[in-house]
Amino acid sequence: MSITSFQGRRVLAIGEGLTVIAREALAGALLEMAGPERLQGRWTFGDTPDLVVIDADCSTPDVLVTAIDALSRAPTTPAVILTGTRLPAGLVRALLRLPKSDVLEAPFAAVDLALTAAALITVEPAAQTPSASRCWTVMGAVGGAGATTIAIEVACALAERARRDKRVALVDLNLADGQASAYLGATSNMLLSRASAAPDRIDAALLDVFSAAAPGGFDLLASARDPHAFEQTSAEAVIRLLDVACQVYDYVVVDAPRHRQSWSLDVLSGSDEIIIVSELTVPALLAARSLATEIESEISGDAVPRVVLNRLAKRVFGPAPSIQEAEKALQRKTEGAVTSDWEAAAASINLGGPISQHRPKSRIVKDISDIVERMLAKPSREEKSRAA
Repeated sequence: MSITSFQGRRVLAIGEGLTVIAREALAGALLEMAGPERLQGRWTFGDTPDLVVIDADCSTPDVLVTAIDALSRAPTTPAVILTGTRLPAGLVRALLRLPKSDVLEAPFAAVDLALTAAALITVEPAAQTPSASRCWTVMGAVGGAGATTIAIEVACALAERARRDKRVALVDLNLADGQASAYLGATSNMLLSRASAAPDRIDAALLDVFSAAAPGGFDLLASARDPHAFEQTSAEAVIRLLDVACQVYDYVVVDAPRHRQSWSLDVLSGSDEIIIVSELTVPALLAARSLATEIESEISGDAVPRVVLNRLAKRVFGPAPSIQEAEKALQRKTEGAVTSDWEAAAASINLGGPISQHRPKSRIVKDISDIVERMLAKPSREEKSRAA
């Protein structure tokens, strides 16, 4: 599926209150800010804009009705979005006489404006260079295994190797109670439940609205805590989001919930690598073994679940299993082990950011870097396809 954006689309925003949100929602658009009188003048772009967004609170209803009537007489009538907290019936009736229009009641988020605009105007496909994107999915065998921490550090390690040549994203699909944004001190901009009403509108422009720059050199796509998010988010929206992300980013790291959702198998089947994070406890190892076996038996594709042991510590008194004992319980070799460093992990979470930023000499950083190096040495799904 092609990805689209508002790149180069001409947008006129009427009302100073729209300045910030219009720039955020309509990334790449040629945006002009003006007052109601601008609708009756000549267009600086050389012709009629593709979209006009009007803040109904910026003037009186009579003035705005006159302005909208002037729009209807333009050589080519643009699409119009009317926003505001006060929407008089006469103003709305004037709006609805236009061929393409919609109403957006305040308060609204940037994603709401982006979705409404995408429904009214035809956006051009954004030029994309075919990429051999890699998608790595991380999930915990049990709750509290440290999967989110591992996913963050994996994304950070990939970003470190990518430098400025490639882009990396971390997608937190723990939609109800994900912790990635809290761990990183980043904002939660992703509103998948709202986008589920029209998943085909999820494109590069909307992805840009959903994302937030995270410390560590990668982008974060995460939702605010919402106990109803799983039931309100469609499988189509999740798959579309990852499909677009894999066209925009070179590396996509997915922090996936361990409890199966309607889209879980599709996400796992589309992944180049699947990392199961387990603690070195007997219950966690048995859960990891069951989960890995279950995934292998149910997904299509070439991805093989790889178990990473987390919080490896020296056995002072001998109760914790060794790596050899863990692999015996797992009935498979592990991909690697991450040394326990509680102080570094806690400090980074409290300060907001990856461990590699606040405690770069922590053994956690070195262990995950080694694991990433080994996994990068393996061919991606696209490379395997070309070889075949």
